[in-house]
Amino acid sequence: MIRLDPASASPAAPPTVPAWALAPGRNACDADAAFRAGDALASLDTLARAQASWAGAWRQRLALRCAAASMRLVGRSEDAAALRDAWHLRPPGTDPGPAGAIFGAWRQLALQPPVATADRLAKIVELLGLRWDGAALAALCVEVNTLAESQRPAPFAAAAIAAHVVAMRPDAELFAWWLADVVLAQSLRWPRPLPLLIAQAFGPAFRREAGGKRIRPGEKIFERAVCVALVQAAAEACRLAADLSRCAERLIAIAPQLRAKGAGDVIFSLLNEDAVSGSLTTKNLSRFAARRLFERLQQLDAVRELSGRTTFRLFGL
Repeated sequence: MIRLDPASASPAAPPTVPAWALAPGRNACDADAAFRAGDALASLDTLARAQASWAGAWRQRLALRCAAASMRLVGRSEDAAALRDAWHLRPPGTDPGPAGAIFGAWRQLALQPPVATADRLAKIVELLGLRWDGAALAALCVEVNTLAESQRPAPFAAAAIAAHVVAMRPDAELFAWWLADVVLAQSLRWPRPLPLLIAQAFGPAFRREAGGKRIRPGEKIFERAVCVALVQAAAEACRLAADLSRCAERLIAIAPQLRAKGAGDVIFSLLNEDAVSGSLTTKNLSRFAARRLFERLQQLDAVRELSGRTTFRLFGL
């Protein structure tokens, strides 16, 4: 029998971004946009530093959103469901393919501290399908650390690194967005970055007018657009946290009813991953036992089936 404290699902109700900060702000002046972004990031700061049991799943679901937006940027057609399949249904240790590799880059962002080293960035650019000179990456690390330690407000530092990367390599905008989240996290002293900005790259914040041309890194009013985008990104991240917090509370509450020997491993995975394969096997859980366990969790309304299939199923909070 599994015994978990329901209070560990979340130490408190996740914060929300104030409604006034979410008022339409695409045409706001720079000072107003920055003020709104600061207030939104203050709400998000609590979550970024928290150690809630569901924080891993939250971060990975944010990573999935950013990976899905990345597909549009690089001209691929995969959506969130296809990215989940590419990552979670592949045999262990095998290549997830180009789309899955990009998803892997965002997963790494969510898992590791916001530290930029030449070796780490070399691995990221490889996952993103780019080639980059080692000396140039070392110089880029210096720029990342300089911006993060500067007195610039965090949104402006994030905008600056994105503009710097695109100025160096116009074909590397995806990498620019990835680094923007790193610099944002470094500037705010978060223990790990949150994948945020690229999910807004095709939204209203980065349009001069409805249906207009997209504002790219380094272009006029890009800094203001980043501030506006961060308000929306923070609000969406807080709403997702509230949803996952409720789901985790339910999962942890019913844990004592589960008698499968490997149920603890499954619960741990559900709290730390965006999705878990319905055929998961561990040293304590066979494929057949996993299927029975997930059926039981569904009956108890403790998990969601994410694929919509009857076979090769994926489950999550």
